[in-house]
Amino acid sequence: MNNNDNPDTMPTDEPTRWEITQTEDVFLPSVRVQLGWRDVEAAVERGAIPPAEAHALWASWASPGSPLRVAAGASPSPSVVPTAAELAQEDLAAGSAAPPAQAPRPALDRGPAFSFTNTLYYFGGMLAIGAMTLFMTLGWELFGAWGVFVLALGYLTGALLVAGNLLEKGLRTPAGVLATLAVCLVPLAVWAFQSGIGLWPEGGPDSYRDYHRYIDWRWLTLELATLAAAVVLLYRYKLPFMVMPVAVTIWYLSMDVAHMLMQKDGFDWTFTRDVSLVFGLATCAIAVWVDLRTRTADNAEDRQDFAFWLYLFGAIMFWGGLSLRDSDSELNKFLYALINVFLVFLGAAIGRRVFTVLGAIGVASYLGYLAYRVFEDSLLFPFALTLLGRGVVALGIWWQRNEDRLHARLADWLPAALKPLARAK
Repeated sequence: MNNNDNPDTMPTDEPTRWEITQTEDVFLPSVRVQLGWRDVEAAVERGAIPPAEAHALWASWASPGSPLRVAAGASPSPSVVPTAAELAQEDLAAGSAAPPAQAPRPALDRGPAFSFTNTLYYFGGMLAIGAMTLFMTLGWELFGAWGVFVLALGYLTGALLVAGNLLEKGLRTPAGVLATLAVCLVPLAVWAFQSGIGLWPEGGPDSYRDYHRYIDWRWLTLELATLAAAVVLLYRYKLPFMVMPVAVTIWYLSMDVAHMLMQKDGFDWTFTRDVSLVFGLATCAIAVWVDLRTRTADNAEDRQDFAFWLYLFGAIMFWGGLSLRDSDSELNKFLYALINVFLVFLGAAIGRRVFTVLGAIGVASYLGYLAYRVFEDSLLFPFALTLLGRGVVALGIWWQRNEDRLHARLADWLPAALKPLARAK
């Protein structure tokens, strides 16, 4: 029985040696312990530490420059006590504990912790990425197509070389930013190459700066080349931030495919919306496949969170296409609310808050619609909105207090094939 489920539950077993510990023997300032990442993972498996807090805690302990980090090869201090793994072996030898059937698989690596240094890395990297994408000016076209092609390849090669050098030094966050910049330079190089050999289709935008501004089927070659290059570079560098341009490119691809399919009929917003919904579902399916592979991987490098950006953009594409559908049917509106309720619980079950947030917004929108219909032109309408707002706040407080327990219970409802998604939040 898990005593954490009910604080009033009394233990029925005899206290273990871990519980028979005098306070003064544990919390003295002179007491030191030696812990490894496996010990923290074991604490997560026992439910003693939430997964998200475990990663943040270990990152603060083990980050370069931390006074708690022990250099490789350094001998432990004489005051250091045995590790949790050694104590478990002592218990096993004494017959006080049974060995697990299989060692628990390490939790998913959620990436670098939020810090001021990482903020500078990402801010500088996004400025460089923006300069080569969103903020590309017409001045670059003065170099001509082949000049732009050479410059793009030069920037791309330089970014990859610096990224590789940073990886060798263990600086994965800035390496990921520069490798992402290299991926973002691929569509520029492809556009310049197509223009240089005279294969750029006529009748549409002929400037690269329009790539991020206008929907057009002529961008499909740029997007497909970006996806192919990203797969190759991800296999080589294995840095999660590199998935961000992949997710953005899939979003662009959905709009440009819709434009290609309806060239003869002109722009159709409804069709574009539905294509976005389908592409969103497909992106989420890819994210689930990637997530399952990363969570069940044996190699630590493969356990990084490569699915985050795919979940984010896939969920937004799907939810946006779903929410923009207009219907006069009350049944369809109710089904929309049910889908959003499902998203809330799905996000809680697999630990992906983007589904929970979008689902909560959808449910709140439906409740607001009902409140408007029921209390339309009524003096009670402001009171209805006030009660609705308070109810949402109260729900948020209750959810925060019970999030770990709800996550565990909802994870039990997942199909067997998806249960690895619930191993870490």
